[in-house]
Amino acid sequence: MTLRKGLFITLEGPEGSGKSSQSRRVVQALRRMGRVAVLIRDPGSTALGRRLRRMLLHSDVSITPLTEALLFIGGRVALVEERIRPAMARGAVVVCDRFHDSTVAYQGFGGGVDPRWLDRLGRQAVHGVMPDVTIVLDLPVKDGFARLHRSKDRMERRALLFHTKVRGGYLTLARRDPRRIKVLDARQSPEMLRSQILKLVQQRLR
Repeated sequence: MTLRKGLFITLEGPEGSGKSSQSRRVVQALRRMGRVAVLIRDPGSTALGRRLRRMLLHSDVSITPLTEALLFIGGRVALVEERIRPAMARGAVVVCDRFHDSTVAYQGFGGGVDPRWLDRLGRQAVHGVMPDVTIVLDLPVKDGFARLHRSKDRMERRALLFHTKVRGGYLTLARRDPRRIKVLDARQSPEMLRSQILKLVQQRLR
């Protein structure tokens, strides 16, 4: 691995946890503090990622969990090469809405693909480029779905049992890697949650 000058932060969580909103707020706060901060989402922040996002989340194409995982990983390779590495090389704080752990949680724990195998494969594909800190915004599945006030994508339309497994997967990953993965209660007010996220980020910036 080449020396990285920046900081790589990811926000993860089950549906309705507020990670996309919090990702934007954290980047705004970092910029007000004078930091160079870049907001990206996985998939979606590259040309390939945008096409994969439409197919994986907004089409009716039948795709197995293993195929989903490989497509997500392929898009992630492009994201690392095109966006994450260059941003970190210039000293930016990269805040990413979902990353590697989503694939392990959704297609692994939720979809039935061996999570440990998927974890190894995903890490190897991006040559070990992993977040400095991952923040999981956790909340009960039913609470998360009660927050969704728009048409649901392919993942969100799956059964509650699937999403319960996904949530459990995130908590399992956090227990396995407590130094990197921090779990916050997403049922708090957005302001309190943002404050806690920023505190975790600032600890890594020192």
